[in-house]
Amino acid sequence: MPELPEVEVVRSGLEPAVTGATVTRVEVLDFRSLRRHDGPEEDFVDRLTGVRLLKPERRGKFLWIPVEPRRFVPSGGSAATHPPNGTNRGVAEALVVHLGMTGQVLLRDPDAVRDRLTRIVLDVDQPSHGAVRVDFVDQRIFGSMALDALVEAVDHPAQLIPGQVAHIARDPVDPLFDDDLFLRALAKRDTGIKRALLDQTLVSGIGNIYADEALWAARIHYAQPTRALSRPRAKTLLAEVRLVLGRALAEGGTSFDSSYVNVNGASGYFSHSLNAYGQHGKPCPRCGRPIVRDNFMNRGSHFCPFCQRAPR
Repeated sequence: MPELPEVEVVRSGLEPAVTGATVTRVEVLDFRSLRRHDGPEEDFVDRLTGVRLLKPERRGKFLWIPVEPRRFVPSGGSAATHPPNGTNRGVAEALVVHLGMTGQVLLRDPDAVRDRLTRIVLDVDQPSHGAVRVDFVDQRIFGSMALDALVEAVDHPAQLIPGQVAHIARDPVDPLFDDDLFLRALAKRDTGIKRALLDQTLVSGIGNIYADEALWAARIHYAQPTRALSRPRAKTLLAEVRLVLGRALAEGGTSFDSSYVNVNGASGYFSHSLNAYGQHGKPCPRCGRPIVRDNFMNRGSHFCPFCQRAPR
């Protein structure tokens, strides 16, 4: 599943093409990609057609595009205004994009040939770029698009987020991420450190790849109990998480196959910089001993048994 760097690469790629664009046409080719939309296919099409899209936003692995309500002319009037909607700033909902395991959001010329796995198509008109086609492509159909109401963030009421994302914690590169709050919450957990890093209600955006990489960098075993992790080591781990995410962002994310690509269809190349994840059998870049892989939560956990000593 795409993690924070991959989703951020998609978000930043979409930003210049969709910010301020008007949706001129919506086509749903596979209704299964609307599984998280509260309503039928016709509702999704009707509510999205004609709206103006605002700057894409992200929290952890979740991506959304706030939608400005359509302008309308009141009965008996001539001035166009925004309909009352009970929310601040006149923005009531957002287009939430969940990439799932294999979801892709691709920018295409309006007349470009469609990928056979295209599930949803948005035709948009951007004032600076003209007509653009936004294709949602998904091989395994675990991803989705949905229109969802925006609600106030619990920890920052001035910020609006989709209701589907309200339970997700902030991610470590969010300017409003509270280090002290995270460290205190981590110390209260009674679980292994990797399980804690993958808990999106504690800290978001970190998946299997970047958890393994950060734990390797911090020399911490994935099963280390959170209660037994000292505050200095926890701070070191948080710093390594940020460094790993930052490097992955700079290299366009991690691509092992064609499942993850940016909006132009290009792969990220952080896979060439991995020290632990997927490296089992290869020498540890730090000590030269073999990296090993353990079964973990129906997936794998990669680590160096010498550098990352198992807890007693």
